Amino acid sequence: MTDVLSRRGLNRATLARRHLLERASTSAIDAIEHLGGMQSQAPLAPYVGLWTRLHDFSAAELSTLTEQRQVVRLHLMRNTVHLVSARDCLDWRPLFHPLHAAQFSGHFRHGTQGVDRDALLRQAKQLLKEQPRTRAELGKLLAEHWPDADPNALAYAATHHIPLCQVPPRGVWGKNGPAAWAPVQSWLGAPLRPVAVDALVLRHLGAFGPAQVADIQVWSGLTRLREVVERLPLRTFRGQDRGRTAVRVPCAPSVARHGPRQTVDR
Repeated sequence: MTDVLSRRGLNRATLARRHLLERASTSAIDAIEHLGGMQSQAPLAPYVGLWTRLHDFSAAELSTLTEQRQVVRLHLMRNTVHLVSARDCLDWRPLFHPLHAAQFSGHFRHGTQGVDRDALLRQAKQLLKEQPRTRAELGKLLAEHWPDADPNALAYAATHHIPLCQVPPRGVWGKNGPAAWAPVQSWLGAPLRPVAVDALVLRHLGAFGPAQVADIQVWSGLTRLREVVERLPLRTFRGQDRGRTAVRVPCAPSVARHGPRQTVDR
């Protein structure tokens, strides 16, 4: 039998999972993983987000995690900048490559007509391997090889097709710096290790559930997730409002993640 979940029940459950009913006694990095990453288009926004959620949070804690490369800022969900743990970055970044590539094609590909994409990405990787660079710096250097192309589009081709993260001092409390990009794998000293999209869906439900399939797709920017949800062991609810489509949460009270915390090997 499918349980009925009231609007208030849904509201309370979601706020509780987001640590927004009361502050949680957990570390910043565990909270970031529990939340499935934090929106970080504004570099310092996660500091406020964690302060509102955690007991005894200090800005220095997140700054240290950033400088020690245990958390990183990069384009992930919806192709927007999110703050995630290093291991979630390595696990999740491959899931979003098709989304990022499609958004490049939709917005910037006309500026790179006639450019050999593979050659462009090889050159961009070499430039980024030398040192972190902003899009403006990268576009200017790439335009030396492809002078007829739009430098801005050349830079976006690199940042949409190569797994990159923004590096400190950007994102460090009390400091400032340009949005300079470095290859994820060299910055973290570890290879990408793609996981099944099931793990991402479960993490979202652990932080936002109960949720509908459409909610997960809007949050992630990914599509065709109904078949993923249907194969997972989830508890199903029916919304009280006009028989809205079922919402689901994991069968267990919380979602198991990766096991004991370990630092990323570098």
